[in-house]
Parts: sequence; C-alpha cells; structure tokens
Amino acid sequence: MSTKVFVVSLGCSKNHCDLENMMGIMVNAGYEIALDEYVADVAIINTCGFIDSAKEEAIENILDIAKLKEEGNLKALIVTGCLAQRYKNDILNSFPEVDAVVGVFNFDEIDKIIGETLKGNKKAYLDKDTIDLDNLPKLQATPFYTAYLKIAEGCDNHCTYCAIPYIRGKMRSRKIKSLVKEAKKLAESGVKELIVVAQDTTRYGMDLYNKPALTELLSELCKIEKIEWIRIHYMYPEMITDELLDYIKSEDKVLNYFDIPIQHINNRILKLMGRRSDREKITNVIKKIRKTLPDSTIRTTVITGFPTEKLREYKELYNFIKETGFDRLGAFAFSKEEGTPAAKLKGQLPKFIKEQRQKKILKLQSEIMAENNKKEIGKTVEVLVEGYHNEYGVYFGRTRKDSVEIDGTVMFESNEKIEFGEIIKVKITNALEYDLVGEII
Repeated sequence: MSTKVFVVSLGCSKNHCDLENMMGIMVNAGYEIALDEYVADVAIINTCGFIDSAKEEAIENILDIAKLKEEGNLKALIVTGCLAQRYKNDILNSFPEVDAVVGVFNFDEIDKIIGETLKGNKKAYLDKDTIDLDNLPKLQATPFYTAYLKIAEGCDNHCTYCAIPYIRGKMRSRKIKSLVKEAKKLAESGVKELIVVAQDTTRYGMDLYNKPALTELLSELCKIEKIEWIRIHYMYPEMITDELLDYIKSEDKVLNYFDIPIQHINNRILKLMGRRSDREKITNVIKKIRKTLPDSTIRTTVITGFPTEKLREYKELYNFIKETGFDRLGAFAFSKEEGTPAAKLKGQLPKFIKEQRQKKILKLQSEIMAENNKKEIGKTVEVLVEGYHNEYGVYFGRTRKDSVEIDGTVMFESNEKIEFGEIIKVKITNALEYDLVGEII
C-alpha cells in the first residue's frame, strides 16, 4: 500500500510551480497524492514568506494540519517553500509537530526526505544554494486547460522592501529549449492557456544571453499548435521595449495583458524603494502600451504606507491611479520584512494609516473597474470556459483580459452542454462591479 501525501500550496504562482515539481517527483517515486488530509500519511505545506499576512497564513496551516497527528492518520508534517528557507531551524524549534523543513533549493530531494522523515529523522534540509529546474518532473495542479511556466528563479532587482533575493538568490533563467520542451508536454496534456511567470519576466535571459530574450522565448512558445493563449505575468516597466510591444501586437497568441507592478508613483518613494523606474518612465510606458495596443489590459500592484510616505505623496499615488484608470489593480499595506533595507528605515508608519490608505485605493479601484466593465457591454469576447454554477444555472469563464484566480469572470447561460476548457465567443450584455454577464454567440 503506497504512502499517501497531502499537499497545501500557499503564496504566488512561482511557489505553486515548485509544488508541481515536488508532486511530480513524489508520484515518480511511488507516492500517492491524497485529496483528503484525514487519510494522508504525510502532509506537505508549501509556504510563502513574503509579507506578514502570508506568514500568518502559513503558521495557521501548520497548526491546523498538525492536529491531524492526533485526530487523523498523519505520521509526518513537512514544511517547504519561502518561509522554510527564510526561518530555517526556527520552524523546527517553534513547532515540535513539524518533522522536516525543506528549503527552496532542496525540494528536488522530496522523495528521499519523506522516507527519512517516516523513519523518525527530524531535520532541516537547507544545504543547497541552487536548483536545476530543467530536469524535474511536473504534476500539473491547475485546471487541465491552464498551466504556469516558470521561466526563471530568483531576482536581481533588490527592491528595498522585498526579501525574495535573500530567499531565492540571483535571477537564473532557464534555457529556451528546456522551456519549450515543458510547454509541449503541457500542450499535449490539454493545456490551452500558458501563463509565463518569474519574479521579473522582462529580464528573462539577461544572465544566459547577455540581453533580454523574452521575445525569442515567446516566439518559440507560439509555434506550439495546441497552445492558444500565452499570458505574461510580472513585467517591469523599464524593460517593456518597443521590440516587445511590436512582437505582442503581431502575435495573436500572446495576450495584450500587461501585469506591471509599479508599487508607487512618487519619485522620492520609488527611489527609497530601490525601483529602477521613475514617474516619467512609468507614465511613458503606459501611454506607449495604450497607443500600440489600444485593447490592452494593464494590471498593477501598489504599496501604501511605505516608510516616510507623506500624505501628499500618498495622494499623488491615489490621483495617478484615478487618472490612469488601471484595468486591474492590487494594493498592499507596507509589510516590514526583517532583513530588508526598508525595515531599517526611520519613519515607519502606524499600521492603521497604512491600511486606511490601502482601503481607500481599493475602493477607488472598485469604482474604476465598475466603469471599465460598463464599456465592455455590447462587445463580443472570447471566453475560456472554467465551470458551472449549479445554484445559478450559469457557466462561467475568463476572457483574454482576466488571469486565473486574481481577475474577474464572465457568466452566461447555455441550453447545450459546454465542455470546460473550451474557448467560445460571448456577447457581453451586463456589467457587475468585478464580473460580466453575457450570452453565447
């Protein structure tokens, strides 16, 4: 009887890719992935350690799963991911229920680690400082029609608020040949939407080819017939070149979806953040995108309450968001991450101010989105069908403008059965605050 392993995936899409590799390794080694934690012999919590809320979520999951050692079948609890890498032995010392801690460069040995853990060997596995992602098996954990493709590990940007370079090291791009090989396997398994991810996709290839090579990679990925949509996440404004925009305009498979984390717009704050862009560069690239690709979708993230942020600087950010009318936006209250330069800055703002500013921006964005959604009424759009609401009797799916889990959906009725994963045409008839309603053409 095979050992059953239950997995919990927390954090970003890059972290999710690591867990898919772990599951691939485990299945190849004869382990069984359990869908029910109560029947599992082993549980793996793949954690995020990026901001306070992510750490709190990870700790809650550790404590919840740990109870299964008394209530269920659980024999071993393993913690992996960024929190494991960052806090190392602290996790073993603080949570006696945890049997192993596995860093972000050691998860390729997860099959052996499980075996050691079941023998009663309690240990932290953190001795490596790099990992070869090119030759690892992968078990897709997203819906069959959508998959992430992680094109690089680590980051060279060194934003002062971010712990990722300390956790995952310098940027290390994967070779185009290896990425195309993985993408072809995904396409053969039924994937239609490929989501290209890295900490900074626009810097892809700088370390391998001494120049940005995202366009070259996309060109090869577009040759894969069964892939219909290619979506790019985490593009930094200063690296969005005319060449890249012209290529996206020329290739229908590459969606006009720009996920550009600007974080702020005030030049003093941007400099304190260690960002490479200033207000002028950010404004120019947004104008250039909208001129070159008028039907583009621009998503961004911003941070409120960065140390020393003055009220007028916050208002500058607020007004910029209002004027720009971003299609999608996430706002985060500044999180003081230990070990980062920003955590040591004087002028740390009270939590209530940071969160108050965050809430005001999110309220503004909800108003912007409601207005933007009204403009979609009457348009015919492609929708990737994702599911069916039994309660409401409607299908739902995402357009080219909406990424998985973070954006809105389109709801529509159909008298005929529609297969999930199909891409169909829907005419938009109504707009809600975040979602759209339509009818099949």
